[in-house]
Amino acid sequence: MADGIDEGLVRRLVAAQFPRWAGLDVRKVTSAGTDNAMFRLGDELVVRLPEAEWADGQAEKEQRWLPRLAPALPLPVPVPVGAGVPGEGFGRAWGVYAWLDGADAWTAPVTDLAHAAGELGRFGVALRAVDATGGPRSFRGGAVTEWEGGFLPTAVSALAAAGLLDERTALAAWEEVLALPAWDRAPVWLHGDLLPGNLLTRDGRLSAVIDFGCLGTGDPAVDLMPAWTLLTPATRPLFRTASRVDDATWARGRGWALCWGLVTDHYYGDSGGPGTAPSPHPVLAAVARRTWTEALPEFV
Repeated sequence: MADGIDEGLVRRLVAAQFPRWAGLDVRKVTSAGTDNAMFRLGDELVVRLPEAEWADGQAEKEQRWLPRLAPALPLPVPVPVGAGVPGEGFGRAWGVYAWLDGADAWTAPVTDLAHAAGELGRFGVALRAVDATGGPRSFRGGAVTEWEGGFLPTAVSALAAAGLLDERTALAAWEEVLALPAWDRAPVWLHGDLLPGNLLTRDGRLSAVIDFGCLGTGDPAVDLMPAWTLLTPATRPLFRTASRVDDATWARGRGWALCWGLVTDHYYGDSGGPGTAPSPHPVLAAVARRTWTEALPEFV
């Protein structure tokens, strides 16, 4: 957690800006995320404060767009109930949301994967159907090759040196991704970060989608990554059918899984070498490794 973001800061911010909630208990929420610090506020609310520099502006985006999107979506999403502004020594906008019960799908894995495949597919269809006019472009709304493609050869080399993959096979798969046709239609809404940590479960079933910090418009291919981050070869076709995407979009989604998985595994994992994070992030590294190991065999 960034220096100074603690229960005391949250109490001061809430007391100054939302005095009606000043008497509620504040307690830290443990999370594997990298963008925001979260604190329960009483039993029905949660406070989210951007702690990473790149998360600046996410709160305002969620405050503006989630109320418009939520009614159209088949799964519960965070509902903003208070828009916080910089203060008490904290320099970024922040938000208060209604609390959604459940545990993230990394901590409490989905056991009914067939149900999750259908629900996530329908969620994507509903999100893409909302008018995207005026929506901000997601930084993951372009081709995966525009995202972190420049880091992929380094990641592949490091993972191969660690004995985790065959470098020639991985680079051949990447060449296939580079040759894919680009999205050539109007931009649509996408979540942009449908990783297990941003999916909630209850009793082994998918129950909600959270963390819309990457929300925006563009090519929806990135939202197909759950096929490889979460699902299995047996349930992947259910998700593909429910998602109603064409072959090229599905292929670009697999390209996202390959690239994101390899680059993130290298950056946050233990492969070492140039381009790695200052400190490992075991959860993200494990999700990333699972992702590329599921995606890579589909290229060969």
